[in-house]
Amino acid sequence: MRLIHVALTAMGLLIAPLSPAHACSLALVVAMDGSSSVDDREHRQQLQGLAHALRDAEVVDAIQAVGGIWFSSFEWSGRHKQQVQVGWRFLNSAGDADAAADQLSNARRGFTEFPTALGYALGYASVHLRKVPQECLRLVIDVAGDGINNEGFGPRMAYDAFDFTGITVNALAIAGADPDPIAYYQQEVVRGAGAFVEVANGFDDYTRAMKRKLLREILFSLSAEGPHPPQVTVARADILLPSSGKNP
Repeated sequence: MRLIHVALTAMGLLIAPLSPAHACSLALVVAMDGSSSVDDREHRQQLQGLAHALRDAEVVDAIQAVGGIWFSSFEWSGRHKQQVQVGWRFLNSAGDADAAADQLSNARRGFTEFPTALGYALGYASVHLRKVPQECLRLVIDVAGDGINNEGFGPRMAYDAFDFTGITVNALAIAGADPDPIAYYQQEVVRGAGAFVEVANGFDDYTRAMKRKLLREILFSLSAEGPHPPQVTVARADILLPSSGKNP
């Protein structure tokens, strides 16, 4: 567990002790942007980025430190365009993480021509999260995207229409588009105790951002002062990519 101490020191986090009433520390579902603003190369970067992050030694060490986590991921784009990439799997070893990463690496893209229906993606994620096989201390949706909602109802209506009780929604905003996805995810998407926005400086930065995000989610606990307002973590903000104007 030596890598854990480094990660904890770097991020100022504590491992939450498990309650005897809970079978696991965390159920995490990653919602990956598959809208038409994401080309095939960028979509592959997302898949491989998440796969690499899951295989990372620090991430595996963190997973083991909390006694394992339940993990799933799906691709989303239009209103009714959601496709599971990895069904619910319990991860508690390098082998478990490798198996989930292999599944991601081999996943076929489901959609290429649909807009960004973020509210529908959040609704789908909330229902999917309730299907986790065991009760977990924390329920987290990890939504990633490069643009704002432009089809159907938005995040606020999703939060009113679906059951988000006890669910934290974090975001990975992929910088570069106009309107600014970072501000949108901060203001409209993140929700719940300790929710935050991690920023990837374009798709080439996806692996680094996803690794940091996973570590923070796995090792997160509330401080003695209670929940904190949503935060934005921007790495290397001085080299944010210029606007591409892409969305959808």
